[in-house]
Amino acid sequence: MLQTKQMSLPKRTVINLLITANNASDKVNELLKPFDISSEQFNVLRILRGQRGVAANMCTIQERMIAKMSNTTRLVEKLLKKGLVNRNICPQNRRKVEITITPKGLDLLKEIDPLILSFEEDFVSGLGKDELETLNQYLEKLQRN
Repeated sequence: MLQTKQMSLPKRTVINLLITANNASDKVNELLKPFDISSEQFNVLRILRGQRGVAANMCTIQERMIAKMSNTTRLVEKLLKKGLVNRNICPQNRRKVEITITPKGLDLLKEIDPLILSFEEDFVSGLGKDELETLNQYLEKLQRN
């Protein structure tokens, strides 16, 4: 718990958000460690799965990343080496690279999904449905700032 006597409410809020996000990130990284992928690589795989077979370019992946500062090229290279994604040069524009998830990548996500779902449910288990709805509304409002 934070020592809040001398702390302003905005500072306390931001620190609580950072601590909570860091706790969630640490736990997700622990879950992913046995699968030898980082949370950023996992994020790329989920983005590509969401494309439903349609190739994504690097810009699309970067725009949808949770951590906007991630080096998408490096992440895709690591996923390529693991056989989890494919990279193809666009026939119409040779400067454009198209990325798709492989069956191996989809299988990995199927294996990880139940673990992540269980973690998500456990992580927010102390809050009721109405509290979660309100929290999400507030967080989404802060994201627009």
